[in-house]
Amino acid sequence: MAEPGFEKVAETGDLSPGQMKPVTLGDEELLLANVDGNYCAIGNSCTHSGGTLSDGDLDGEEVECPLHGATFNVVTGEVVGPPAQEGVQAYEVRISGNDVMVAPAKG
Repeated sequence: MAEPGFEKVAETGDLSPGQMKPVTLGDEELLLANVDGNYCAIGNSCTHSGGTLSDGDLDGEEVECPLHGATFNVVTGEVVGPPAQEGVQAYEVRISGNDVMVAPAKG
């Protein structure tokens, strides 16, 4: 059953722990990650130079941009390592049955 304000972006079986993939929410591309069984979603574009984060490497809660090595926390969207100075949007994720549901960004 769909939750109000949330849209299905994937199914729980799509990602094993430690995996990530790009998903679409409306007209936004997000990075969906499975961190030890917990699903997280952040913006998929590096704030430093626009690299596609889902093409990078996931290590625990950190994803590294493939262009210049900036790292972001996939739970909070915060910058963990330079050269990025600004974090990416984090999105609220809920699981409904086998559906991974994400709420659009607020504001």
